[in-house]
This record gives sequence, C-alpha cells and structure tokens, in this order.
Amino acid sequence: MARSSSAPADLRQTVLAVCGWCGPLTILVTFTGWLIAGVLPFPLGPSDSPDEVVAFYGDGMHVSIGFVIATLGISLVIPLIAAISHLMLTGTPESRLLSVVQLVSGSVTAVLLLVPMLIMAVIAFRPVPDPALAVLLNDLAWLLFITPVAPFIIQNLAIAASALRDPASPFPGWLGYLNCWIAFTFSFDVLALVFKHGPFTWNGVLIFWLALTTYSIFLLAMGLMVRHRATDRATEEVGLAP
Repeated sequence: MARSSSAPADLRQTVLAVCGWCGPLTILVTFTGWLIAGVLPFPLGPSDSPDEVVAFYGDGMHVSIGFVIATLGISLVIPLIAAISHLMLTGTPESRLLSVVQLVSGSVTAVLLLVPMLIMAVIAFRPVPDPALAVLLNDLAWLLFITPVAPFIIQNLAIAASALRDPASPFPGWLGYLNCWIAFTFSFDVLALVFKHGPFTWNGVLIFWLALTTYSIFLLAMGLMVRHRATDRATEEVGLAP
C-alpha cells in the first residue's frame, strides 16, 4: 500500500520538477537561439539603416535556425507559468483568484514573446525586395517584443501579492519583493516607443538589457522555487500516506 500510495506523489513531484526546470531552460535555449541568429550580443537598433537591417536578416540560414530555436526556448515558459499557478492554488481563496490572474497574464506574456520571434523568422525566410518593408517589419517585431509590459507587470504583482499577503502561500516573502522589483524594471520599456537613440531605445541599456536581466532572474528564481516546492510537497504527501 505504501508503494502504491506514494506513486501519485512521485508523479506530481516529477511533473512539477520538470516544469520548474523549464525556467532555466527557457533562458538557456532562447539565448542559444539568439546567439546563433546574431541577435546577441549586439541586437539591431531603431537607428540602424535599412541596408543594415536587410544585411542582418539576409546573412544566412543560421539566422532562421536561430529564431526557430528561440521560439522553442520561449515556449518553455508555458509549463513554468502553469506550475506557478498550480502551487498558488494551495493558498487562501484570494490566492486562488490570484493564481488565475497569474495564469492568464503569464499566458499572454508567452504569446507576446513568441509572436515577435516568428515575425523575425518570416523576415529572414526570403530576401525582402523593399528595404523599407524590412525596416517596418523589424520595427514591428522589436516594439511588440519590448513594449507591451502590462501583462508582465500584472503577472509579477499577482505572484507578489500571494507571497506577501497569504500566510499559506507556497512562496516566501523575499520572492514577493523580488517580483515587485522586477515589475518596476519593466515599467521603463514603454519608452522604447518614443526614443530612437540612447539608453531608452529598444536595444538600450535601460530597456533591452535591464529587462533581459530581470526577466532572466524571474525565470531562474521562479523555476528553482517551483522545483523546491515540488520536492517539499512530495515529501509531505509520502509522509502522510498510510
């Protein structure tokens, strides 16, 4: 009986642990794709000329391959989002509502990250006959990727509210404060719609690099916390089994 009763706990531990590891894997796979495509370490900026934009996307098949890998990497955030909401369901009724907010807003963020990569892959698919069209599509992809920050902020604040206000939350208070800080850093990104030069452009230090750093911290911290909680919950369930 003990062996059979522990099987569901083992399965839940495995599934949650895999979802948790999807956080760090999102960073690893996506960065690999961007390095192959040439997005990193120096992404295109709004001040680049049409010829530079066309040259970037027409540089070779490795650009398309890199964006394909990046889309796969970004998609790995979906299991992590689901696992976060699953853990939040164990809290108070207010936290259960926040888990839905986190799930919906997190799902929207996944789409907002994925669609721009697909647009970039389309630009690289074949030579663009009109450089102005390439610039327009590149602007569309980057501004869609950087500026729609509201769903990201809502996701962070939902997690923070659960961690800071729910005594039964699976997440510690420091993780709530971390999510508040990350949400604040995202608030600068809307300025990319205004500036074409300087630190507030879409590839600037205070936009792309700050958001890239803090979102990577979010994925790493939440992924490792989900994995940690998966181990804790499985141990508790096995201990309670007859």
